[in-house]
Amino acid sequence: MSSENAPPPSDTSLCVQTSPHARAKRKIAALMEEVKILKQDKATKQRKTIYYVSQGREIRHMVALYTPIEDLIAENDRRCEDNEYSDFTPENRQNRLQRGYIEFVKILPWIDEKLSSLDHEELEDMLRKLRWGTDSACGDNTGTLKELVASWVNIECNPTPLIRPDDKHHRGFVNDACGKLLCPAEWRWGDPVIRAGIRDRTTAFIVSENSWPTFMYENYQADTKNLERGLFKSKLLVMGFKAIFTSPSSANKVDGDGDGANIIENNRRARRRSDQTKIRFALSNISSWHTVDTDFDYQIFWDNIVDFFEDAPGPAAQARVKELLEWWTRKVFGRNRREDLTMDVVSQMSVSALAAQRQEMENAIFDSE
Repeated sequence: MSSENAPPPSDTSLCVQTSPHARAKRKIAALMEEVKILKQDKATKQRKTIYYVSQGREIRHMVALYTPIEDLIAENDRRCEDNEYSDFTPENRQNRLQRGYIEFVKILPWIDEKLSSLDHEELEDMLRKLRWGTDSACGDNTGTLKELVASWVNIECNPTPLIRPDDKHHRGFVNDACGKLLCPAEWRWGDPVIRAGIRDRTTAFIVSENSWPTFMYENYQADTKNLERGLFKSKLLVMGFKAIFTSPSSANKVDGDGDGANIIENNRRARRRSDQTKIRFALSNISSWHTVDTDFDYQIFWDNIVDFFEDAPGPAAQARVKELLEWWTRKVFGRNRREDLTMDVVSQMSVSALAAQRQEMENAIFDSE
């Protein structure tokens, strides 16, 4: 082809020259916008993390002390899938998991929507942050009670020597005061044979989660002929509950008589409170937390507590559980005397009296005109 017939060379860039200064300004503006978006994303992620962690703390307080969140979700999913089988009879553990899931969605009402809408990676991230909250709650509660229980036992039992708040090694069964409180309800710590058997961990005196410890009973005394009497009415338990759920300073105010009207219906915190396992750990001589302490499994111990409240054998036992929860509500939150505020009583109080006086002044002005 001759050079005369060749197409004219094309300008591939087709650029229109602009000011380098102007181009630089636009690049800077674009980069600043990207940085702004990244900062917003980071702030959003931080807010989500703080929110999920704070919400996770309540799971250990209100839902389940040991059960992984994933197990609760899996049990509900399994029940949804197996619902078509009318002859399905769940085991006790499965019922416990499902009751936990029901409470889980009650205290975190947004969780169902998140479980449905988040993809796998987002869901794993959310559950991980919830677990951070649950773990931090357990650690904080354990640390708080470790020191407080020592001072409470010193006051309640007046041991010699006194228990040091910063020392765990001289607690447990080597210490008479702690040993008496940790002793299973079916035995008497004062019996030297029993005391020696427990300390030597003989086969005849194995201390496990299958026994209710004496510290859980009213006045730290159990009636072997009626082991339900006084159970969960211990002063140490009430102090532990108040230290965790209200404030450490409020734990010293537990000497009320417990009479009065129930002011919180179905007190969930009293049903699934974690203070009992933490108090046992604080009384022991174990320096770091383990789910199994020699022969004592804390998770099964927790399950026994939950079953006592939520798996009562019949109406009579359920009525006693209700009375016990009402006792706890009064002990922790005090009396409610609103039923005594009759119309006659209210009419003599200053708000009603002032309203009547103002009306009288208005009437007097009107009559004078």
